Amino acid sequence: MQPEEQNRDLEEKPNSNDEITETYAPEPDDESDQSVDLEKNGSNLQPAVDDEPVHWSASEYIPQEKNALWFIAFAVVVIAIIAVDIIWIKAYTFSLLVVVMAAAVIIFSLRPPRVIGYTLSGDQGLYIGETLHHFTEFKSFGLIQDNGQHSIMLIPTKRFSAGVSVYFPAEVGERIVDILGARLPMEALKMDLVDVIVRKLRL
Repeated sequence: MQPEEQNRDLEEKPNSNDEITETYAPEPDDESDQSVDLEKNGSNLQPAVDDEPVHWSASEYIPQEKNALWFIAFAVVVIAIIAVDIIWIKAYTFSLLVVVMAAAVIIFSLRPPRVIGYTLSGDQGLYIGETLHHFTEFKSFGLIQDNGQHSIMLIPTKRFSAGVSVYFPAEVGERIVDILGARLPMEALKMDLVDVIVRKLRL
């Protein structure tokens, strides 16, 4: 081969050192990453509860109408108990206690029920007037209907403590149940024997 032809071949052959090599890097799939983030975030979401305080006013108890016959029958029962004590038992302090209790029942029966303001706060608890009852004081709650009136009974955690009964209007009932149900278990409640007797006697 002639020297001129060799030089021509060298000029036409590309230099391997001048070649540009490109590497392909796949771009991240934004949509898949976003979907994974949404799934992670969605698994941590809890159903929202409206914790805005609920305010209402209601009677402290349902008054029972008492006619003249009821007061006569009550007086006869009291006199009969005192007579039994004087004739047989002869514990005169017991007769005095019966008189005091009878007077208290009469005064309570004639006094009209107060209208109390209530506030149920998801952060604090139940305000009855100015008194705050924290949710930690109760272990459960239930709904009771008393002569067409709606009420909530809060069951205390302490064994011998009295439950808290609160009447409420129907228009705020759903919000009250939602706030309480998010913090306390709900039970099916019925009036016990003492409550039935008290209502039968119209006390």
